Formats: sequence, structure tokens, C-alpha cells
Amino acid sequence: MKANLHPPIKITKVNCLGCGNSFESTSTVDAMTVDVCSQCHPFYTGKQKLIDTAGRVDRFRARSATAKARRDDLGKKAIKTALRKKAKALKSEPVKSGNKPVPKSSPKSQNLPQDKTSDQ
Repeated sequence: MKANLHPPIKITKVNCLGCGNSFESTSTVDAMTVDVCSQCHPFYTGKQKLIDTAGRVDRFRARSATAKARRDDLGKKAIKTALRKKAKALKSEPVKSGNKPVPKSSPKSQNLPQDKTSDQ
């Protein structure tokens, strides 16, 4: 085995950003900061405390409220009407194959050359 492979373990001061608590532990770094410690974590304290550092919960609640307001403004009848119009518009469009549009009437016998080999 190689000698001096692992870094030395030191006594480290840990600071909690959630409650301001500080304590000592062992690690390879000199100082450490954590968001939640055992003094403020809901599992250990039994209290429900929401720590939202990025505001994600507030943004989700705002989006949810906006979507609900839109649904309430439109109403069920308006939504059904909009869906019917969209379905009707999709049915009335001609089907295209490749880049060529489909002709409305198919030319079956309009000026087609006749086969001359059938006379002989």
C-alpha cells in the first residue's frame, strides 16, 4: 500500500445557516457550513419548518393560482367550444402527401393518351 494516501482528519467547526447553531465534528476541511442541522431539522425537532432557499414553493403556488384563475375565467363551456373549433379546423384541412397538395377532384379520363398497342 502507498504511504500518506489519505488526507489527514481534523477537528472541524460546523456552522448551521438555518438556526445559527455551531458545533465541532471531524472532517478533512477546517470549516464547514450546512443549511440544516440536528437542532433545526424537522425529523429531530418534531416541528414542521419550511426552509425554501430558492423560493421554489412560492413560484409553484403562484403558477398554480394563475392556472386556476385562467380555468375559472374560461369556464367549462368556453373550453369545450374552443376544443370543438380546433377539431373542426383539423378535419377540414386537406391531407397532403409529400410536398404536393391533394387535388380536390381526381382526373380519371381527362385527356389521357390511349394505348396504341391494344389495336394490333
